[in-house]
Amino acid sequence: MLRRHELGALILRLVLGFTFFLHGLDKFTGGIDQTVAHFDSLGIPGFLGYVVALIELIGGIAMIAGIGTRAVAVLFAFIMVGAILIAKLPEGFLGGYELDVVLLAMSVYFIIANRSILAIDNIFFDK
Repeated sequence: MLRRHELGALILRLVLGFTFFLHGLDKFTGGIDQTVAHFDSLGIPGFLGYVVALIELIGGIAMIAGIGTRAVAVLFAFIMVGAILIAKLPEGFLGGYELDVVLLAMSVYFIIANRSILAIDNIFFDK
């Protein structure tokens, strides 16, 4: 039987995965060169733009499916901490990094939470 907290975790996982997937997709369809240039302008090696975009795209799909949820959440958390500290902090919370904090909190939840019964991870791993 599906418990309410498991349904809540499913909703969080789907929203987190979908949000990162769309951000990764946007980086590629909107011109990955712009992302690379933006990373360079922040003093970050441009090739990391490709790395972040791939993590967001592939990790988003994995998160939605519940594959490697904890590992993907760790990667998402690193991306969000980097985005907050390097790119968004000077903009302030409102209109700046508030979404990043929410995505970071959701990622941390999946780092520390037990696996959901509605994840593919449960086919391969015991709780």
